[in-house]
Amino acid sequence: MKISLFIFIIFNICGIIIKRVIKMQKESKFKVEKNILIPLILFMIISVITIYCTKSLLPSDLQNLYLKQILWYTIGFIIAFVMMLFGNKFLYNNAYILYIIGVLLLILVLFIGTPINNAKCWFIIPYIGSFQPSEFMKIFLIITLSRMIGDFNAERRNSDPMEEFKFLIKVLIVVGIPSVLTFIEPDTGAVLIYFIITIVMLFTAGFKSRWFVATISIILVLGGVFLGIYFLNGDLFIKIFGTSFFYRMDRILNWSNSSGLQLTNSLTAIGSAGSLGHGFNHTPIYFPEMQTDFIFAVFASNFGFIGVLCLISLLIYFDINIISLAEKTNDACDKFTVGGIIAVLLFQQIQNISMTIGLLPIMGITLPFISYGGSSLLSYMILIGMLFNISNEKLRFKN
Repeated sequence: MKISLFIFIIFNICGIIIKRVIKMQKESKFKVEKNILIPLILFMIISVITIYCTKSLLPSDLQNLYLKQILWYTIGFIIAFVMMLFGNKFLYNNAYILYIIGVLLLILVLFIGTPINNAKCWFIIPYIGSFQPSEFMKIFLIITLSRMIGDFNAERRNSDPMEEFKFLIKVLIVVGIPSVLTFIEPDTGAVLIYFIITIVMLFTAGFKSRWFVATISIILVLGGVFLGIYFLNGDLFIKIFGTSFFYRMDRILNWSNSSGLQLTNSLTAIGSAGSLGHGFNHTPIYFPEMQTDFIFAVFASNFGFIGVLCLISLLIYFDINIISLAEKTNDACDKFTVGGIIAVLLFQQIQNISMTIGLLPIMGITLPFISYGGSSLLSYMILIGMLFNISNEKLRFKN
């Protein structure tokens, strides 16, 4: 009875929100792309319901996470709409200040951060929760790179290869500093996201293909040397990179042969779900990080193959509408920003779902808008605020 009442309240609240937002859109000068906003509200419903489904299997101090997620979403929507008062130009104008703040936070977390699972990635704020600087560094990088690429394209007079090369060195330094700091924490997944953001944004900016070919060639050569040392001389690898990184590599490269509790129980929960799943709040088995990194397995076990198809279809629809913003905006920096945002979302969606079903290594990467998390959800909502700014300009011009 309580469960049915909970679902009824959630759906009614969200229905009221959607109707109110649509009404406000007609009356307000702030125009938001409904094809982005409505999927976002549906993500909130899915997230809260799925996190609720972990309640019975989590410790008593974690059984109110679904209520906290509602709070984080509320704060996130407020932040997203407040950002529309400032606009993206404000962010681009202050890009380098935001970048410096992000780097300083990454340095501070190494010294005064709270170790969790042998990683110093978080500040613990009493009565509020944890704060992860690397989540916000993704945003600062997107804003900074958009500003850098926009300025470079506006100033250059020709396609001089040396001019492009010097600029790419600057980009490498800007991305390299937070990457090294984040790697030390260690947070390998975030480092990978930094570089994916960079590659996609440079590709969006129209840089010559020779730079991508050269970069891939260098990565392959260095990667070959790196893996050669790892496989052929483990002692030398440990001397160069340390024991901690050796075990990190061992865990990543041998994920397909592992039979750990997390992946085994995740596959069991998903595989036993069938077409319709075990039903709401009937997660059959416990696995670590089920409310965060492995939230997809919880959703799949409760709602089955049909539920998974609906969720993935909604994710694809959401991504396509974000990509369409880049095609419609005339602002160069906004185009680069959309490229960086879609790089983050697509990579995390693919990585998270794939690692949950054993296709990719298990990394600390959440499923955007679905996994529980304060820092991660608020960082996504800031990105949404930037997208709202882009769609606001387009829709105001149209109207």
